[in-house]
Amino acid sequence: MALPSSLLAAALLGIAATATMDLWNLFLLRAFSIPSLDYCLLGRWLLHMPGGTFRHVAIGKAEPRPGECVLGRVAHYSIGIGLAIAFVASTRGAALERPRLLPAIAFGLVTVAFPFFVMQPCLGLGVASAKAASPTRARLKSLASHAAFGIGLYGSATALRILMGTLLDAQP
Repeated sequence: MALPSSLLAAALLGIAATATMDLWNLFLLRAFSIPSLDYCLLGRWLLHMPGGTFRHVAIGKAEPRPGECVLGRVAHYSIGIGLAIAFVASTRGAALERPRLLPAIAFGLVTVAFPFFVMQPCLGLGVASAKAASPTRARLKSLASHAAFGIGLYGSATALRILMGTLLDAQP
């Protein structure tokens, strides 16, 4: 696959994998009343950065900023796209050519390092949600969400591969 089409395919994988994570989190919310990160708070964190505030005691108590919800959602999907591009690049395109479930899930699980060691501490939750009301539950939820991201990488790569094969077969 050529580089521009690989980048486009990886971006599509990122969108689909992030949507898979969001669907998983919606399921957890509806079925078990387990809430997910409020992406407005992600946007709030990002919007406080230009003023020099990168770390908060409790992001929920920080001053709300206009546009934080939109920015948070855009950032969430942009991060997913960036991670999918990194995944495809780390496999030298094999993730697109021959999708495999275990490497995709493993990559998804590795990506939990960003929220554990950067985002959660900066939002006031401590390393790996150590300051959360239920740290173990928060950690397991993060791991499951990132595994869902990995499943989304695999599923979307498989679907794209099938779609591309179908389209190529249909050409005269």
